[in-house]
Amino acid sequence: MNFNKKLEFSRESGGVESLPQLWAKKYVKGLVDPDTAWRDRAKMGRGAIADKLLECLRGTSAQAWSKTETVLDKEVQRHDIEHNLINPWQIAKDVFSVYEQALAAYAQNIPPRRLSVIVGSELGEIRNKHTAVDPRVIGFVSMQFHYTGELLLEPLLPEEQIVVSDYFKVIDDHLYMPLQRAYNAAAEYDYDSPILEAVRNLLPQITNIATKICQEAIEIYPGYQCYSGPLNDPRVQISSRRDIEMFQVYLCVCALEANISIVKQELFPLCVMLYPALEIKWELIQMLINLIGIEVQRNLGLQQTQVFKPYLQAMADMFSPAVFSEKVLEVVQAV
Repeated sequence: MNFNKKLEFSRESGGVESLPQLWAKKYVKGLVDPDTAWRDRAKMGRGAIADKLLECLRGTSAQAWSKTETVLDKEVQRHDIEHNLINPWQIAKDVFSVYEQALAAYAQNIPPRRLSVIVGSELGEIRNKHTAVDPRVIGFVSMQFHYTGELLLEPLLPEEQIVVSDYFKVIDDHLYMPLQRAYNAAAEYDYDSPILEAVRNLLPQITNIATKICQEAIEIYPGYQCYSGPLNDPRVQISSRRDIEMFQVYLCVCALEANISIVKQELFPLCVMLYPALEIKWELIQMLINLIGIEVQRNLGLQQTQVFKPYLQAMADMFSPAVFSEKVLEVVQAV
């Protein structure tokens, strides 16, 4: 059989296209080019942008999971985490539910601080659900949510990214930080408790403290490069500020619970799992803990800093050079 010979199909008289061909052309013409889906920006309000992002959410979540696995797959084996504790279908369901609410809040012009109240409890439950057996699983959950948010922001204009990212930061904060646990612990104290007062005074300052420490880190390590880029890269700065805020929230939980257990069981193992994979050096973490102590005292004064001092010291000890010796670092940072 000659496969090079073109098949001849008869047409209706007068060269009129067949109905199947007309239908095929109509269908192809109606296809939407993904690259032009955001073309008419001038007419797009918050509602239209939110709808577009919601349409992208399932595909974006799948891309985010691929990125998360690329970063952390070897860590599962190295830390001997049971694979059945990481449920991608449940995490994907949680991602869709939370981002759907965040996009609805954005579309309705509900302030991000109000979104924090709306989804705070649900995010606390998600955090508890995934960490009930092994607290390290929160690393996968929080990174999946974080990468989903990053990817959703990509098609937006810079000015749109600034606004939408404030809503996504609410999600990041509640997953990376044990905020709900801090609130629950605080509820056990009398309002005029010195410990509660110190925590109440620190919490409003944590973002300013994180921003200041980030700037100092850029000045101390001008050529520092991690997995996502240099320290002065805007995305890296966002993640760095969040991590410094996270350490401070863990510090507050320690003070409210009067022990260091949450750092031992959750924060330290999480850092040992995530930071080498993200190419973050331990000397940077040691410096950040030291700067947190300095900034807490500068903002709260010597007396209230005493509330946090034992836990700051414990953190410094756990992340000290004595723990991360050259031999240990070779093992920990082998990815």
